Amino acid sequence: MFRTLSGISVKGIEKTMENQKKLERLENFEGVAGPVLTIVMDGVGIAPAGPTNAVSRAFTATLDKLMATRPMVTLKAHGTAVGLPTDDDMGNSEVGHNALGSGQVFAQGAKLVSQSIESGKMFTSATWGELIDNVKNNGSTLHFLGLFSDGNVHSHIDHLKAMIVEAKKEGVKRVRLHILLDGRDVGETSALDYIEPFEEFMSGLRAPDFDIKIASGGGRMQITMDRYEANWAMVERGWHTHVLGEGRQFASAAEAVKTYRDELHVIDQDLPAFVIAEDGKPVGTIEDGDSVIFYNFRGDRSIEISRAFDAPAGDFDKFDRVRVPSVVYAGMLEYDGDLHIPKKYLVNPPEITNTLGEYLAGTGISQLAISETQKYGHVTYFWNGNRSGKFSEELETYIEVPSDVVPFEQRPWMKCAEITDKLIECLESGKYKYLRVNFPNGDMVGHTGSLEATICSMEALDLQLGRLLAVVERLHGVAIITADHGNADEMAELDKKTHEPKKNADGSYKPKTSHTLNRVPCILYNASGKDLGLREDKGTFGLSNVAATMVNLMGYKAPAMWDESMLEIR
Repeated sequence: MFRTLSGISVKGIEKTMENQKKLERLENFEGVAGPVLTIVMDGVGIAPAGPTNAVSRAFTATLDKLMATRPMVTLKAHGTAVGLPTDDDMGNSEVGHNALGSGQVFAQGAKLVSQSIESGKMFTSATWGELIDNVKNNGSTLHFLGLFSDGNVHSHIDHLKAMIVEAKKEGVKRVRLHILLDGRDVGETSALDYIEPFEEFMSGLRAPDFDIKIASGGGRMQITMDRYEANWAMVERGWHTHVLGEGRQFASAAEAVKTYRDELHVIDQDLPAFVIAEDGKPVGTIEDGDSVIFYNFRGDRSIEISRAFDAPAGDFDKFDRVRVPSVVYAGMLEYDGDLHIPKKYLVNPPEITNTLGEYLAGTGISQLAISETQKYGHVTYFWNGNRSGKFSEELETYIEVPSDVVPFEQRPWMKCAEITDKLIECLESGKYKYLRVNFPNGDMVGHTGSLEATICSMEALDLQLGRLLAVVERLHGVAIITADHGNADEMAELDKKTHEPKKNADGSYKPKTSHTLNRVPCILYNASGKDLGLREDKGTFGLSNVAATMVNLMGYKAPAMWDESMLEIR
């Protein structure tokens, strides 16, 4: 039922005592006696109450009481507060958990890639040179594969355009695009708003010595972009579509989108795979001697397809690849720095150091991290600064509750009850001083665009909050209840002038499936018997202030490089 990574190593902590990073004790506060817990309500932001705010519309007796009676501040969870280029950029779970777990703000993927392109550094890198030289020397094709939007959460279409322009400038003769339709970080039926202008962009580049076409595609939740090994069948479908050119054929991407919408009535992220063909033949299968760039910058949904391309024939057991072309493959970034996935990449990822997990392990503090599959990597890999594995096998336990492989709107409670069951067991065991949990409901169900299902998901989450906090109370512990970004708080597109929810022609609300720019709650639930509060909320706090707050609650000073604590010790 549960996948547990716990401390059973006889080797103990790998680092020597000299290399461990240790926290210093506070002089005026010894810390709370009970457990200290961080609860991340994924995708739960703060917005004015309204007909399309699933958070305010849900019956959430526990959360309502917390907000009314407990110390609370609001945290900025988007834009520059989490390392993104501008405050117009929505936050996401990856950068949010980086900030929560490191206590710092690092320049993130989108910003790093933009800077690399603007400076020209990307195009002088050894990897870019190898990709270009390979296709020029072989007279072969340069393929681009990735999320096709300007959502700026996983990718940005401007990065793709810049690379295509540079490839033509450097003498590449043939380019093929494999587009993953978004409808999640952008409007749910906005695919044609990207495809049609891009066709014009390609027409402007075409020449007798430059052949460029869209070759394949499909919805991001149907093919290629699985994460955390939740559903390798998605990656297999992507492989058959992009590499082998197998699937339903269309004359253009626009035709595929229009046809599927008419037939299936699904939003972009759920559109099936398609292959572009001429005279019955795919226009862009991936062959020996080609180069492939996966241009997403975010790591979680890039790792599995990268493994499929990187693994030699006979060294991959997730699905039958049928044919394994010999290609030069590169990701936009190194998506996993410890496992070195992929082997080649264009832009160096941020080096996130001095994280909360590392300091707690170095100080000898026992830790638990738990979530279900959909967000397990966020409370482990992303929390630890994009680092696989543990800092201490002896002191850390990671628990993954396997997610159901069903549409989230059909089971909006997800695994929140099972997560809570196991977390209560761990709290009551007394083994762990610091515990962290992610409840994915508000985000994963919010992304479906179903207001009713998201309301249900919030009510399910609220029941589990009540169960958890009763145990924290009994153990004289403390909990911080927060979120990594907004989503469920804004379930319809808003009119930019009136700020009222937009409506479709039939009077229904126009669903919004992307994250919001709203602040998130940060609530102190204190059952320790100590006189504690949160400092005055002047609107300056962000997710990166949480780590210092947590170590203060345990009686330790925050490291100098972290953002300041919000805790008030009275």
